Amino acid sequence: MQIVETILALLLTLGILVTLHEYGHFWVARRCGVKVLRFSVGFGKPLYSWYDRHGTEFAVAAIPLGGYVKMLDEREGPVPDELKSQSFNAQPPSRRIAIASAGPIANFLFAIFAYWLLSVVGFTTLAPIIGEVEQGSVAQRIGLESGMEIHSVDGHRVTSWRDINMRLLERTGEYGPVAFAVSEGGSKGQVTGTLDGWGLSDDAPNPLAEFGLSPRRPDIPPVLGEIVADGRAQAAGLEAGDRVETVNGEPVADWFALVEAIQQAPEETISLGIVRNGQSRVIEVTPAAREGEDGKVTGFIGAGVQSVSWPEEFLRETRYGPFAAVPQAISETWADTRLTLVAIQKMVTGLLSPTNLSGPITIARIAEASVSSGFEDFIRFLAYLSVSLGVLNLLPVPVLDGGHIVYYTIEAIRKKPVSEQAQAVGLRIGMAMILTLMVFALYNDLMRL
Repeated sequence: MQIVETILALLLTLGILVTLHEYGHFWVARRCGVKVLRFSVGFGKPLYSWYDRHGTEFAVAAIPLGGYVKMLDEREGPVPDELKSQSFNAQPPSRRIAIASAGPIANFLFAIFAYWLLSVVGFTTLAPIIGEVEQGSVAQRIGLESGMEIHSVDGHRVTSWRDINMRLLERTGEYGPVAFAVSEGGSKGQVTGTLDGWGLSDDAPNPLAEFGLSPRRPDIPPVLGEIVADGRAQAAGLEAGDRVETVNGEPVADWFALVEAIQQAPEETISLGIVRNGQSRVIEVTPAAREGEDGKVTGFIGAGVQSVSWPEEFLRETRYGPFAAVPQAISETWADTRLTLVAIQKMVTGLLSPTNLSGPITIARIAEASVSSGFEDFIRFLAYLSVSLGVLNLLPVPVLDGGHIVYYTIEAIRKKPVSEQAQAVGLRIGMAMILTLMVFALYNDLMRL
C-alpha cells in the first residue's frame, strides 16, 4: 500500500511541475505566433489526448518522467508555405530565447506564488532554539550555547531550523567569519566566530547535526502510539498507549532513551517493563535488525511514539498580509535558487559529495512524506523542487533550455545560426551528460534503499 501511495505522490508532484514548466513554453510560443502541434505530459505513446480549436493536441503519455511541447519546425519536416511564418525556426532569436526561457520562468513564478500563499495563510514552525551543542563541534568553538534562539545567520533572517540548515549548507567547506544573531532569556546578542573548512559526510548530509547543533525538544514520555502491523512490537503483544518504564530492569527517562535502548539491541531479546491501564507487566520483545545508509546495524520493533502537543514557547507562527507577502515570497524563492546553485558549485568543487544527487525514487519518497505531513509541507516541497527544476533547465547544457538559449544568443550576436554540425556535437555531449547524471542519481537512490 505504501508503494502505491509513494508512486501516486511522485506522479502528482511531477505532473504538477512538468505541466507548469511546459505550459510556460506553450503560453509564450502561442503569443509569439508559433503553431504548437502537441503539448504532452509524459513521454511515449499517449494514453489520452484531445485537440483544441487551434489544432493543438494535448496528451497524457505513458512515461510520466517529463514532458514536451512540440512546435511547427521546418527542420523536422516539410511545412506548407502558408504556415511557414508560424514555424519555430522562422522566429527571430529574441522570440526563440523567450520561448526557451519561459519554462524555467514558469517554475520560478510558481514557487513565488506557493511561498506567497503560505505566507498569507500563515504557518507554524519549530522555534530555532538550541537544545544541545555537541562537544568539540564547530558550534561549540564559535560559542553557541544551549537555550539560545537563533534569529539570523550572516545577517540573513531565519525563522526555522530549515532556514538554518540552508544557511549552513551554503557555508560548508568554507573558511572565514560567521555571525549568529541570538537571544536568550529576553536579552539579545551576537555570536561570531571563524569557520575552518568544516565539511559534510558523503552520505545523507545533515548540516545542522554536523555543525554540532540539535533543536530543543519538549520532554516526550516513552508511551507507544502506532503499532506497525506484523512488526515485532505487535508480535510481542505491545499495544498503543503502553508506557514503557524500564528496559531490562533499567529505568527509561524518555522516548529517546527508549529508542536508543532498542536500537542497541538488534536481534537480542529485551524485557520491557510497561504500565497498561494502571497495571504493571513485563513483555519480552526481540528488535529486528536494520542496516542504515552508513552500514550500521540497529534494532527496531515497529512502534511509534504517542503524539504530544508542543508547548507554545517552542513554536513560532508566521503570517503576512497579501502585499507584504510578495517580497517575502520572492526572497524565499531567491534563497532556494541560491541554495541550488551553491549545491551544484560545491559538488563540482568537491565540497559536497555527488552521492547526495537524488533521482526519482528519492523524490517519490520525499513527495509521499510531504503529502502525508500536510498541505504546508507539500506546497513547500513543490516550491523548492520547482525552483531546482528551473535552475537546472537554465544550465548551459545542450538539450536543456539553457543550452538552446546559448545557441540563440550566439545567433543573435553573429547574425547567423550555429552550424548544424556544432549543434549535433553539442546534442551528443548534452545527452551523454544528462544520461550519466540520471544513471548516477538512480544508482544513489537504489543504494539508499
